[in-house]
Amino acid sequence: MFIKSVCTVLLVFSSLTIVSQENLYSSSTIPENLKKSANAVVRLNDIDVSLESSKKMVIKKKSLITVLNKEGDDNIDAYVFYDDDVHIKELEVLVYNKFGDLIKKIKEKDFKDISAVDGGTLYSDSRVKYLEYTPIDYPYTLEFTCETETGNTAFIPPFSPITDYFVSVETSKYTLNYPEDITIRKKEKNLEGFQFEKEDTIGKLVYKVKNIEVYKPEDYSPSFRNIIPKVLLAANQFTYEEVYASVDDWNSMGIWFQENLLNGRNHITEETKKHILKLVEGIDDPIEKAKIVYKYVQDNTRYISVQVGIGGMQPISALEVDKVKYGDCKGLTNYTKSLLEVVGVNSNYTRLYASPSSQISVDKDFVSFGGQTNHVILNIPQENQDDIWLECTSQKVPFGFIGEFTDDRDVLVVTPEGGKIKHTKKYTTNENSQTIEGSFALSDDGTIDVTANVVSKGIQYDNKYWIETETARDLDVYYKKRWSYINNITINKKDITNNKDSVALIENIKFLATNYSKKVGDRMLFNVNALNRNTNIPDRYRARKYPLKINRGFIDVDEVEIKLPKSYKVEALPNKVVIENKFGHYKEELTVKDEKTLIYKREFMVNDGEFPKEDYNGFRNFYKEVTKQDNSKVALIKI
Repeated sequence: MFIKSVCTVLLVFSSLTIVSQENLYSSSTIPENLKKSANAVVRLNDIDVSLESSKKMVIKKKSLITVLNKEGDDNIDAYVFYDDDVHIKELEVLVYNKFGDLIKKIKEKDFKDISAVDGGTLYSDSRVKYLEYTPIDYPYTLEFTCETETGNTAFIPPFSPITDYFVSVETSKYTLNYPEDITIRKKEKNLEGFQFEKEDTIGKLVYKVKNIEVYKPEDYSPSFRNIIPKVLLAANQFTYEEVYASVDDWNSMGIWFQENLLNGRNHITEETKKHILKLVEGIDDPIEKAKIVYKYVQDNTRYISVQVGIGGMQPISALEVDKVKYGDCKGLTNYTKSLLEVVGVNSNYTRLYASPSSQISVDKDFVSFGGQTNHVILNIPQENQDDIWLECTSQKVPFGFIGEFTDDRDVLVVTPEGGKIKHTKKYTTNENSQTIEGSFALSDDGTIDVTANVVSKGIQYDNKYWIETETARDLDVYYKKRWSYINNITINKKDITNNKDSVALIENIKFLATNYSKKVGDRMLFNVNALNRNTNIPDRYRARKYPLKINRGFIDVDEVEIKLPKSYKVEALPNKVVIENKFGHYKEELTVKDEKTLIYKREFMVNDGEFPKEDYNGFRNFYKEVTKQDNSKVALIKI
């Protein structure tokens, strides 16, 4: 009887063990709602952060992810960054097939080990070990175990259970242990509506979340990092590259930056000082002086990344930049600032998060050392007018112009008095303009001969100024792609002027295209809008989840003279169109100048802003109607 009972217990225990292993490693146990539209499912992500003191932090990570298809291979995230101060204590991967059977063990020595920065970096001690794994079948489950130890405690990892679109989460857990003499601050974002558990006691903070379905990208939505659930964490007391800090707001963070990362790095050689002072001799206007200094930096330096030790946040000295004639965003900004000091122009080193796809701001209410900034520019403060912002890494950008990479966002400006949150230049709808003055002649055989003068400003300038230095061949490809709705194009002239004083790109283009019109008996039909046809219609969503976010407004104004073929006259013209709504407006009008000449006028404006998700269909319909009107045709009849 006793033996039978023991056998029964062992059988039950064995069954529980098998079930537990299946739950962890077998793809068959994934809930259906988490598999829907998913490329991968995070079965478990467990991060344990032990902040042992302001000088030591240990991070342990264990993650299990089931990859369902080829697209999910990019989401295994089996990598670890390290440098002279981040030491890898453990690194291993186990791979399981769809039944939960172990099929491969991968040790640290089997990981790829490469520089953690791109080829534009001269030197760096930052490296990454990552897994390069080719699966033999799908689905498969990968178990990643990693432990690191570092003396840099400035960067406490956030709790961020969602890492990408089309990745669902079964369970994600985050634990932070810390000593009582260190103050931990946190900011919770987008946690509403999830199965969250939270433990917050002195010395320990735990978050746990379950059953997060996939996030799908949507056109014109807020940035991914602004919609996912996340908890930002920071310590008031930390050490960065053996430099201690105690900060609790952006002002004190700015003071620490100034005293520990910037002071003493602004010295310039006497030879360079004399040269710079000679360049500005006789000039009193500080802005004119700044323009001369900025041009000198553009003409005499180049961008190349430098990231060694504290150099990840600290600029190389102005003396070093002056000597080698290169630097990264930190070094070139500090160098420009130092040269401006020589000529008596005040400027401020500025950290921000640079991103072209959306404007990501520094969180003015939550100070943290890492994760909120990734780039440096220069601020020239102005009284009673907008500040001037300088992008010091570009040899092409005009003075005072910043584009999509850094515009319209809150940034940390480091002043001698401390850190200040300021907002970079926002380009208004009317500033983001493109004007076209052109003409085209339509021949009896349907060929059009087009001449166009295009002037782009604001963000529309930012989108195009780079073409100034393209080769003739690349420009030919560029323009054929730009007017891809016209077949058989031959580009005959392409003169491009980059007017940096007025910050305008001016394009003078001539091209021919055969078979532009369509003949039906004695009639000829042709599209009246040859030069600026909208072809973009936002995607349709049956159940939109996110707000409508238009990052930047713009306005296009076109006026084109149309010469009709000799053997035809007008039979019918499209009606005048005016569309106005909260998203912008569209105006189109075609008038008769004489029996052989038409004047086409078009104005299309879109406002920036954030709107409720319920407005998305109206916005999409606006674009659909614009596309329809841009394809309106003129009917001619043979004389």
